[in-house]
Amino acid sequence: MLNDVTFGQYYPVKSFVHNMDARAKIVFMIAYIVAIFLAKNFFGLLAVTAFLIFVVLLSRVPFGRVLRSVKMILFLIIFTAILNLFFYSGESSYQPLVEWWIITITWESIVNMVFLALRLFLLVMGTSVLTLTTTPVALTDGIESLLTPLKWIKFPVHELALIMSIALRFIPTLMDETNRIVAAQKARGADFETGGLIKRAKAVVPILIPLLVSAFRRAEDLGDAMDARCYSGAKGRTKYKKLVFTWRDLLGLLFLGGLITGVVFLNIYLGGKFSILGYFL
Repeated sequence: MLNDVTFGQYYPVKSFVHNMDARAKIVFMIAYIVAIFLAKNFFGLLAVTAFLIFVVLLSRVPFGRVLRSVKMILFLIIFTAILNLFFYSGESSYQPLVEWWIITITWESIVNMVFLALRLFLLVMGTSVLTLTTTPVALTDGIESLLTPLKWIKFPVHELALIMSIALRFIPTLMDETNRIVAAQKARGADFETGGLIKRAKAVVPILIPLLVSAFRRAEDLGDAMDARCYSGAKGRTKYKKLVFTWRDLLGLLFLGGLITGVVFLNIYLGGKFSILGYFL
């Protein structure tokens, strides 16, 4: 049921991307997201897609494993895209294809739907590459290092980074726990796949209650383990592995700078997302 969840799971392999500094990868992910939203036409999204494929090849993570990260939110992508199809309020210069009550479908609304779906798809895939190529410990150190200036205003940077790391770490663990609970409930005769919406919603209750109990128990065990190891926050802590900025990170920065520059030029010379309609209509 939930075996395809890859977000938060680290894929152990030696590659160019795995060996990059965690801080650099976080900054690159942010810049990659900026490039996605800077793209105003399909040519820009094509450049972002080509860059993502290149990064996945460098990371040596199977494409299937990266694509599975989209499966869990595929419904959300489709639902959002359909809403934009039916209720897009842009000024259309084309004859409406469908016009009924408050719903108007035009060629522009179709293009906008596809454009938005591609944006969300690339966004999820790009962020999943970060968690697949970075260990939770390195991710915590990277977040803490990047947020270091906030320590000047007494912001609990270390604690925030630790919370985010633990949350990512326990996503696959809770998914495995959910699979075991579902299998146990099915063995007792529970049915999760038939019936109407209300019946299916009621069928989820025997899953949620044991899952919440298990989550609280794991949280309590983790707290006891941290207390037993005399964990007291960031005060007086040292790091076994220190993050080092290398030539790989500089090369990645140059590639990302080229991507953002290319996307901006494509926006300037090839127009907006609706310019593609001129090629077909």
